[in-house]
Amino acid sequence: MIDLIYLAVLLPLIGFLVNGIFGSRIKNEKVIGLIGSGAIGLAFLVVAGAFLQTLSLPVDQRTNYVELFTWIKAGGLHINAAYQVDQLSLVMGLIVTGVGFIIHVYSIGYMHGDKSVWRFFAYLNLFIFAMMNLILADNFVLMFLGWEGVGLCSYLLIGFWYDKPFEKSTTSAAGMKAFVVNRIGDVGFLLGMFLIYLTFNSLNFTDVFARASSFDVPGSVFTLITLFLFIGATGKSAQIPLFVWLPDAMAGPTPVSALIHAATMVTAGVYMIARTSLLYAMAPTTMMIVAVIGVFTAFFAATIGLVQNDIKKVLAYSTISQLGYMFLAMGVGAFSAGIFHLMTHAFFKALLFLGAGSVIHSMHAQQDIRYFGGLKKYMPVTYGTFLVAAFAISGIPPFSGFFSKDEILWYSYTNVGFFFWLLGAITAVLTAFYIFRIHFLTFNGTPRFDEKRTHPHESPKVMTIPLIILAVLSAVGGFIGIPEIFSGENGNVFSTWLAPVFKAAELKLSYFGSYSHFEELLFMSISVVGAIAGILTARYIYLSKPEIAESTARKYGRVYKILLNKYYIDEVYESTVVKPIINGSKSFLWKMFDVKLIDGFVNGLAGSVSNASKYLRKLQTGVVQLYALVMIVGILLALFWVILSL
Repeated sequence: MIDLIYLAVLLPLIGFLVNGIFGSRIKNEKVIGLIGSGAIGLAFLVVAGAFLQTLSLPVDQRTNYVELFTWIKAGGLHINAAYQVDQLSLVMGLIVTGVGFIIHVYSIGYMHGDKSVWRFFAYLNLFIFAMMNLILADNFVLMFLGWEGVGLCSYLLIGFWYDKPFEKSTTSAAGMKAFVVNRIGDVGFLLGMFLIYLTFNSLNFTDVFARASSFDVPGSVFTLITLFLFIGATGKSAQIPLFVWLPDAMAGPTPVSALIHAATMVTAGVYMIARTSLLYAMAPTTMMIVAVIGVFTAFFAATIGLVQNDIKKVLAYSTISQLGYMFLAMGVGAFSAGIFHLMTHAFFKALLFLGAGSVIHSMHAQQDIRYFGGLKKYMPVTYGTFLVAAFAISGIPPFSGFFSKDEILWYSYTNVGFFFWLLGAITAVLTAFYIFRIHFLTFNGTPRFDEKRTHPHESPKVMTIPLIILAVLSAVGGFIGIPEIFSGENGNVFSTWLAPVFKAAELKLSYFGSYSHFEELLFMSISVVGAIAGILTARYIYLSKPEIAESTARKYGRVYKILLNKYYIDEVYESTVVKPIINGSKSFLWKMFDVKLIDGFVNGLAGSVSNASKYLRKLQTGVVQLYALVMIVGILLALFWVILSL
């Protein structure tokens, strides 16, 4: 199956073409959904087959390359359309196609009745095609093709409801915002690629990493390369300062939020750093910057999530926060732990979004948690699965988030120090609080809506079965990465699987030190106790004493307002970046440069020709005798010139 890995890329493309070309003529929604979902399901089987085949190979033979054709050959640049099948790309492929298939099936129910359902599934398939190119690519150019492809699909899917009057302004603006912010990050990615080629004369991963280890390259070059690449990662994975697009992206359909903006696309930046881990290991300054940006983004986004009232916006800031954990892992050299959290996060965050979508579907598009309450009795499956995801993201054992999050926190403490652990642990407490704030306000307590007019109900099985599958994965998915302190001689299976991919990078790292199991258990226990405290605090405030929330908001009104308005970051960007660019474009680029300089030159040239023509026209009198005289004078002048030249 390894040799057929290209089918995992080709099948989603075929699904896109079939639904994109013929979808408007296919009137049956189920057929459209079957085509879209079936393409991803088959792609998952291909990746699963390649995984099983790789698992049976010796460790030193688990990296394989599948070359399709020569793509670019110009001078010294030689780029193949080729895929790298190894432990890292297979893990990512299973996540993208597996979770993607579940979300596609869920979408059949969620998008029921939408007139453009064929376009929706076509876009989703196109996204999977681009994402699979990104994670399977064996060179930077093909990775960048997928990188730009997922950005395009994000723009298309955020603005999917552009034709609905009540959605038009929101979705169009959000789509454009996501597109522009991502382009800013992509400039950094391109600069990193250019510098890599100038330094190593290649853009193939194998060549670049081999030459990075053998060439005598100044450390400053590695720092510049990795910083440029990290700029691209901050845009795609919504980290400070390019995180502002992700919350607005919730304007798109909820399955889009689950697939693209929680489980897959936004993890592209994390994957890119993991894939280039050797370059980052040789740039310790950049790794520290990555760790600092990651931990502060995690804490920063978590504080905003405390007070948001739109259920999808809270989950959006939660996504930004969890991505911060992943970048923290990359920055402290815990590459396997970061990918492990990427996997568990895909399970429980997709489940949270799909659970939120089930609630929104039942509540007739209402997204404000202040108008929910008491939905537990109406939506028992959604309630139960959402609760599992809430425990997982809060880091409560034995749910998946506990294993991945605490591994990151432990490596943060051992590799870079107590401060990073502390800020990460505080973020975990905040996470438990705000996620259970959503849960309690949505499913528990007294209904805060008109039950007779709203008629809340459980979603159909095509939506609830995907929730159950993701709930099982969120509950038991963490056992594949049980830390050595519990697993004994068997060790951490997940880290052992990925170890060959990160071996070269880890050899370059200078982290050292020995810590006892007692310390590990102590910090783990503190983290769990903190999460439980966050849950109990949320329960006390929003169920037992709801008046506390109102009094606290009044007492700390200024802080509450700052958090509610997201630290006014959007307003700051609007006043310091957006408006100056727009005003400068209007006053200088348009009125001065375009109108006066460009148009002035073109119009002036045309005016000069027109004026010259006025005088030249006077020579055209229509008198034949005059034309003959001019010809004779011309001939005489030519003869005189020839005679004088002799």
